[in-house]
Amino acid sequence: MGYHIERPREAGTTRRDALGMAMALLGGTFTVGMAAPEDTAPPDDECLIEYDAEFEEALALAEAELPDDTPRFGPPTKGAPPLRRSYRVTEPYGVRGNWAGGHHTGVDLAVPRGTPVYAVGGGTVVLAARSGSYGNAVTVRMPDGHYAVYAHLHRIRTRKGTPIPTGARIGDSGSTGRTTGPHLHLEIRARRGYGSDVNPVSYLARRGVPIHG
Repeated sequence: MGYHIERPREAGTTRRDALGMAMALLGGTFTVGMAAPEDTAPPDDECLIEYDAEFEEALALAEAELPDDTPRFGPPTKGAPPLRRSYRVTEPYGVRGNWAGGHHTGVDLAVPRGTPVYAVGGGTVVLAARSGSYGNAVTVRMPDGHYAVYAHLHRIRTRKGTPIPTGARIGDSGSTGRTTGPHLHLEIRARRGYGSDVNPVSYLARRGVPIHG
C-alpha cells in the first residue's frame, strides 16, 4: 500500500472536497435493531467523517442519561479484534486532510457489507443509533475511561445502556453516513468529545490486538 498504518501521510484534497460536497447532500433513516438503507455512493471506498455536531450532541445527551460507572483507572485489559475475517486498511489513523481536527480520527477497515463487528473492549453502550456523518454507529465507554466508536454500520445489534463484554457482537459493517464504500471506521477517544482521539492501532496493540495494513 506504500505507507505505514501508524504513520500520518498527506492526503489529496481536490477529490475529497468534491466527494464531501456530494455526500453532504445524502441522508437516510434508521431503526435500532433493523438494517438501514445504505447511502448511495461511488464504488471506491473513502471515509468522509469529520466533526459532526449532530453526532456529538446525541452522544453527550445519551451519556448524561447514564450513570457514570467508569472507574477510569488501571492499564488497558486484554482486547479483542473488531473483525474476525480478512480486511484492508483503506485509511490509516492520522492522515492529514480537510477534517476539522486536521487528520483522520480513526482507522478504516474495508470489509463486505454485513460483516460482523465485535467490541474491542467491554463496557457500557453509550449510544447506538444513526447520527450524522457517522451513520449507524455504536459508542462504548470502556472501564479505562476510553471510548470506542464503531461507525458506518449496516445494522446495529445492541442498545443504549447495555453492558457488554469484550468481543461481544455489536453490529454489522456497512456504508451508512458519509462514506463512499462499505468499511468499519474504528475510533478510540481518550474522552467522550471529538478531538480526544488516540491512535487505535497503538491502543489495540497494548491490549494484544494487532491491526495489520
